[in-house]
Amino acid sequence: MATTGLPLPPLPTLPMSTPVVIESHGFQISKDQLTVLVPVAVAAALGGFLVSRYFSGRGCGSSKKSQVNPCVCKDSAKVVHSFDMEDIGSKAVYCRCWRSKKFPYCDGSHTKHNEVTGDNVGPLIIKKKDA
Repeated sequence: MATTGLPLPPLPTLPMSTPVVIESHGFQISKDQLTVLVPVAVAAALGGFLVSRYFSGRGCGSSKKSQVNPCVCKDSAKVVHSFDMEDIGSKAVYCRCWRSKKFPYCDGSHTKHNEVTGDNVGPLIIKKKDA
């Protein structure tokens, strides 16, 4: 902002506000202190909330949504496996945690995944009924 060289008018003198004191069991706070304290408390609460969201990985700080599939066929746009019922045999166990080294078949990797994350994922088991 450029100044034109004209002097600024003097600021009006404001009367000192009459302090409003809130007392409760020996605790005193004036209206002026309250007007400073409330915005600071709100900013601190909002900051704490945003920091907790950032560290929990649920938005605000996470640039990507969490992925279910960490490493299986990442060069494909979509991972799809198809099996004929006749080829399954009497039973097939399929991975649902995406951690199996034998994907799409389950190798039990969900056990470690569940211990680390607190998740409860397990395999998909398909069995043929006995005739």
